[in-house]
Amino acid sequence: MKLKRILPKKSGRNTVGKITVRHQGGRHKRFLREIDFKRNKHDISAKVMAIEFDPNRGADVALLFYADGEKRYILAPQELKIGDEVLAGKKAEIKPGNALSLKKIPLGTVVHNLELRPGKGGQMVRGAGTGAVLMSKEEKYALVRLPSGEQRKIELGCYATIGQIGNIDWKNRVIGKAGRKRHMGIRPTVRGVAQNPHSHPHGGGEGRSGIGMPSPKSPWGKPTLGKRTRKRTKYSDKLIIKRRKQ
Repeated sequence: MKLKRILPKKSGRNTVGKITVRHQGGRHKRFLREIDFKRNKHDISAKVMAIEFDPNRGADVALLFYADGEKRYILAPQELKIGDEVLAGKKAEIKPGNALSLKKIPLGTVVHNLELRPGKGGQMVRGAGTGAVLMSKEEKYALVRLPSGEQRKIELGCYATIGQIGNIDWKNRVIGKAGRKRHMGIRPTVRGVAQNPHSHPHGGGEGRSGIGMPSPKSPWGKPTLGKRTRKRTKYSDKLIIKRRKQ
């Protein structure tokens, strides 16, 4: 399996070429690293050969060489170093980079790359510097506190990787110049109040003006800035014990 391939540019356009996400375009050429979120090579040890920068995410990635000759990328935890051995499966120890089911992980452990359904692969806690805490276990569920503060139940059969994801200072980075934004594929954003009233609901007015009442609007007149837009309930909503926002 090839670990890298060219990531095609979409520039915010859908399949018919219409812009559906604004302020995207240009960008330097990137490779997409195939990340192993499933960690399904059980009980086969792997050696960390490199810690690499990945332009598609804030977190660094670790290149693993498995004992059977296969190579894979995983998200690099904070304490993982070149030359370390990692393992996934029932026999794995509780140390950074190892992956095992929540059933086998002690309470109070910090984990990342958390599954929501057994075997589906990690879907939560994958950003740089993030980590979830295993709080309790009851019947067939574990209670996990996510980085946002949300608390939710997750099946004990779901896999998670031990440790906090590295590159903690990613959020403190300084972009430095407009050109770097363009290399990242981010085009300029014009404030609504700086536009004319034909282009944006916040536009117009003599001199400086605020966004006005009754509420902030998107360019298409929809309420924004705090307006909840989630329309349907998810299958897992009943497993959320405490919301991020009360």
